[in-house]
Amino acid sequence: MDIKQIQELVKLVNKTNIGEITIEENGTKITIKQKKDPNQTIYTQAAVSAPVAPVAAIAAPPSTAPKEKAPATSGPEPKADNLITIKSPMIGTFYRQAGPGKPLFVNVGDEVAPGKVVCIIEAMKLFNEIESEVSGKIVKILVDNASPVEYDQPLFLVEPV
Repeated sequence: MDIKQIQELVKLVNKTNIGEITIEENGTKITIKQKKDPNQTIYTQAAVSAPVAPVAAIAAPPSTAPKEKAPATSGPEPKADNLITIKSPMIGTFYRQAGPGKPLFVNVGDEVAPGKVVCIIEAMKLFNEIESEVSGKIVKILVDNASPVEYDQPLFLVEPV
């Protein structure tokens, strides 16, 4: 399935009352969900899962948004030998919150469980929620807000519980 077909599916979901559509073709699974917030603004999210081959990264243009510094961990440094890394599943722009003025998804010290959204990565104008696959406590955030990230780049360090 090419990008034009995906864009057409997103347009279809936006124009109709379809809440979610999933298509699987040649080992590639695409899920497009439509979410509405209380102000009736429509957000469309597409998630693509496929066997991933290494890709060459394209440098993103410098962001005009002010950068936030990653929070420092308080207290003694955790032992690195037992930490689990949450990595980026795609190339895009990393965001710690759903929008300006919205709460951060996670902070250092927060507990996470499988399925909890930890960040958003924007790729090709689509905002993809990245969920934790592990249970534990966030001990370090490795990427600044609104920074470009690459496939398999470490985003968070989690101490398992």
